[in-house]
Amino acid sequence: MQGIADYEFVRPLGESNYGTNYLATAPARLGVAADEVVVKVIAGPTSDDAFRRATRELKHFSVADSDRLVAVYDAGRHGGAFYYAMEFLPLGSLESPHGDFGADRLVAAVRDAALAAHALHERGIAHRDIKPANILLAEDGGRLADLGLSQLLSPGMVTTGLGQIGLEFTDPAIMLGAQASRASDIWSLGASLHFAITGKGVYGDLKGTEPLLLVRSILASQPTLSDQLSTDARSLIAACLDADVTARPRTASEVAERVSGLVTELGSAVQG
Repeated sequence: MQGIADYEFVRPLGESNYGTNYLATAPARLGVAADEVVVKVIAGPTSDDAFRRATRELKHFSVADSDRLVAVYDAGRHGGAFYYAMEFLPLGSLESPHGDFGADRLVAAVRDAALAAHALHERGIAHRDIKPANILLAEDGGRLADLGLSQLLSPGMVTTGLGQIGLEFTDPAIMLGAQASRASDIWSLGASLHFAITGKGVYGDLKGTEPLLLVRSILASQPTLSDQLSTDARSLIAACLDADVTARPRTASEVAERVSGLVTELGSAVQG
């Protein structure tokens, strides 16, 4: 199979809004213990300015003070294409777990994603793309992956730049042109928590595949919370999704603390 730079692709792992993930052999120069890494190759050519912006954000991502962030090892351009390499976690994601995971473990992964998001926020970075596909599962909880770089690589793109994948986990204010922020990431954490507990999004089954039509559908709707949520889970998710950003939890760390209580609640239910 082909590769990029000195990475040899093993197999494709799937598409994202703005690129393709591949499992690849790790070149010796990385100096990592793992034999394999994930390489994201960004679709289309990348300008010098966009490359500088993206690598700067990835550097901040890689040095943020959290072990709940997926490790980023390398970034570069090859033949005009931008790519970066990151840690491979074989247990899959909240969206597609590779194994039988109880709800308490899935919710614990959201807790860890919230801790990771808080570390980014404290460095002045919004993740921009928190969704179940980017909340990866690990033996000790979860990891937040794949910093949303679409706005850096294609500045000015709003609805079309979002793509179809993950739209239902995006704060509607972003679709209307608002800047990504701590508050919009908290919205995404709430929607992802709803998915972790119920296996469903907050908009039900969205119809169609055209991004602009999906945006219209979402903006014409209101999030609907599942009846299977506990009182505490419903309260937290509703707060995260509040259209009034001042009514949302102030920090992702606060979200993580409240999710920890849900992990305990769900674990007790399983044991009972």
